[in-house]
Amino acid sequence: MSRALETDRTTWGSRLHAQLMPDYNRAATVYWWSVVCLGAAALATAVWHLASRPAEVWLHLALGLGLALLAALFPVRVPGTRNSYAAGEIFIFLLLLVDGVAPAMVAAAGDGFMGSYRSSKRWTSRLISPAAAALGMGVAGSLLQQLRALAAVADSAAWLLAATMAFAALYFLCTAVLLGGVPRFKRGEAFFQASDLVGVFHWVGMAYVGSATLATLLFSLAQLQGGAVLLVMAPLLVLLLAALHLYFRQQESTLALREAEGAAREREAAAEAREAESQARHLEALRRSEQRFAAAFTHAWIGMALMDFDGRILLSNRALAALLGHDEAALQQMNFMDLVAADDRTALYQKLGLAGGREFEGFTHELRCIGRDGGPVWVALHCGFFTEPEADRPCLIVQLQDTSARRRAEAGLQHLAFHDALTGLPNRRRFHECLAGALSRSRVDASHHFAVMFLDFDRFKLVNDSLGHSAGDALLMQVARRIQEKLRPADVVARLGGDEFAVLVDHIEHERDAVVLAERLMEALARPFQLGELEIRTGASIGITFSALQYASAEEMLRDADTAMYKAKSQGRAAGRAGYALFDASLHRSVSHRLHLEGELRRAVERGELELHYQPLVRLADGSLAGFEALVRWQHPDRGTLSPLSFLPVAEDGGLMLQLTDFVLHCACRQLRQWLELAPQQPALTMSVNVSAQDIAQRAFVARVGRALVESGLRPEQLTLELTEHVLMSRLEGAVDTLGELRRLGVRLAVDDFGSGYSSLAHLARLPIDSLKIDRSFVQQMRRSTDEAAVVRAIVQLGGTLRKRVVAEGVESPEQAELLREMGCELAQGFHWSLPLTAAAAGALLQRPASRQL
Repeated sequence: MSRALETDRTTWGSRLHAQLMPDYNRAATVYWWSVVCLGAAALATAVWHLASRPAEVWLHLALGLGLALLAALFPVRVPGTRNSYAAGEIFIFLLLLVDGVAPAMVAAAGDGFMGSYRSSKRWTSRLISPAAAALGMGVAGSLLQQLRALAAVADSAAWLLAATMAFAALYFLCTAVLLGGVPRFKRGEAFFQASDLVGVFHWVGMAYVGSATLATLLFSLAQLQGGAVLLVMAPLLVLLLAALHLYFRQQESTLALREAEGAAREREAAAEAREAESQARHLEALRRSEQRFAAAFTHAWIGMALMDFDGRILLSNRALAALLGHDEAALQQMNFMDLVAADDRTALYQKLGLAGGREFEGFTHELRCIGRDGGPVWVALHCGFFTEPEADRPCLIVQLQDTSARRRAEAGLQHLAFHDALTGLPNRRRFHECLAGALSRSRVDASHHFAVMFLDFDRFKLVNDSLGHSAGDALLMQVARRIQEKLRPADVVARLGGDEFAVLVDHIEHERDAVVLAERLMEALARPFQLGELEIRTGASIGITFSALQYASAEEMLRDADTAMYKAKSQGRAAGRAGYALFDASLHRSVSHRLHLEGELRRAVERGELELHYQPLVRLADGSLAGFEALVRWQHPDRGTLSPLSFLPVAEDGGLMLQLTDFVLHCACRQLRQWLELAPQQPALTMSVNVSAQDIAQRAFVARVGRALVESGLRPEQLTLELTEHVLMSRLEGAVDTLGELRRLGVRLAVDDFGSGYSSLAHLARLPIDSLKIDRSFVQQMRRSTDEAAVVRAIVQLGGTLRKRVVAEGVESPEQAELLREMGCELAQGFHWSLPLTAAAAGALLQRPASRQL
């Protein structure tokens, strides 16, 4: 452990030495540490002596040290040397004479630190300077105290003056020798040599003696006349130093002037000698330069030519001939302007028109030249003066670099930045620019009217999810072509993203023009699209808004067209077909309300505000309970209980149907499992759950249903999934495989709202459907010998023919129930037996005897 500590100390010491004194050898290091430690000890002793001195001494110390440091900021440089003199020593010597050695040592150390801090960035110099000053002042000051005692005995001011001068010389020599020891030890020399006395003393030593003399005179004068005389002498001292500074500056200027004159004469003589040699070299260099220029001009890889100010080509190289597709000889007979595209000649004429003026300094310009085949060649042209030694007048030199590849790349990037990569149509950014331009024109010209259409396709996501993205891309490209075919040349169609398109219908005289175009587009888009061997039908919902509404920005106008598109989509959903809608102010409020409701619905799913009610399903033969249909309700904190009709369309548009379906599936399956445990006497109970078009389109839907069955422990045949006839028929291509997988899983399938759509017998025969649910609109209006009764009877017979159970919805009276029983309908549900029940109410219903349940 001791070795480890010793190693740590050695490592610490080595790092400190490498940081502070990397150029110090062992002797210099030992000497430096010795001087610094002795100086620190001497300074500590001085401070210890000062601790017992009166406050007046401390005041003298602060004043003297402050004046010394202030004087150090304005040193007087000694002419002809690198030394400078500061008047701070006067106040340090005066402090020594007045208060003794201890305060003088502290002041000398402070002055030494300030001087070294100003002149050196190394801490070794900043530490040894105050240490050497303190040691020098301690040695010389102590001797002076002894000499002052003798002067006091002799009672002679002259004796004191002589002693102070000797002290000052000794103080300077001690300090200088101590500081000079470090570089001597670094160089491996002796610590001190006698010849150094003259070199060391010189000007600065004399200045120290002069400072001591002046301090002694001030001290003696203060003793005779009082301390106030020092305040009178201070300005005189400043004037003395200023005069000395001015004198030394004049001496420096005189010396510098003499040196400059001598140097100028030497340079003049040398210049004359060099001039003759330079002329010979210049002629040789000029000859070689002409040879190099001729070679460079001929073999350069960029096109070059010498040209007269009127554009006539005087000389050209091979690269220019190759660039423009002409022979070199033919180029020299041509005018350069004839090789420039007509649209770019005017700008080039303007730049060349300055060539004869003094302000012409050459120029760089990018333009199109005409190749031999007549096609454009983009070049970067640089033009400047060119003067031949023996020519009568200067000419122009032009350099042409082919930039056609860069121009093509820039055009490609420009197209990518503003166009859709798939369809080649303008993108959202470009459409915004076009729309902003149209708005600006309409503000200037009140007669300029236009419209914006927002298009969204109803079945694009189904194609993408069921057939893959390549099929979706193919559909989008066909859609883009059909839209373009129906537009006028001034109209702009853009793909905004996904299956969203926008059309700027410019220059319309009446709003009816945009409506006619929308109808023409819907007709074109309603025709089937061929994707490989499949034939796909789709439709577009179109929202339209007009510039007459005085829009402030393109974003607002596009937003309102989008709002109108949502209205068209909702109207189309109700009518079973695509359509268009015009924007008005009420639409904006409706969409804002819809967006607010969507946000609340997202939070409702997270907060558990949704719950299920259960509509009993009855066997008409004996009136017994066959099962339940799960119906979701929203317990809104402010609006109370909301039916599915008020929020399911919002969920479909907002992409929340998958979450809602999973919630209903899991809750309904768990609830039926609990009821089966509660009422084991009714093991044949079933649960019906409605699913959406988005669920059928998702490939993972079968797995989601299987997970709900496994987690609840319910048998697959006890779960019935209901799809509306409209959803099933509109998504028939993508639904067949999913329905087949569900059937193989064991789940039962039913067609809801049957009779309200356009099912064909061929489709019904091949689909794996278990039951048909007659739409409530037929049952509620059904009476004996009515058309509705005939439709219901036909559906019941159709179900029997296809071996599918038939369920009647919306039964509200005993007459309707009896009529359905006579027709042979197997199952029914409606308010005649029960309203939708909460889970608790349905559980209580199951605990009743079978005869009293309904």
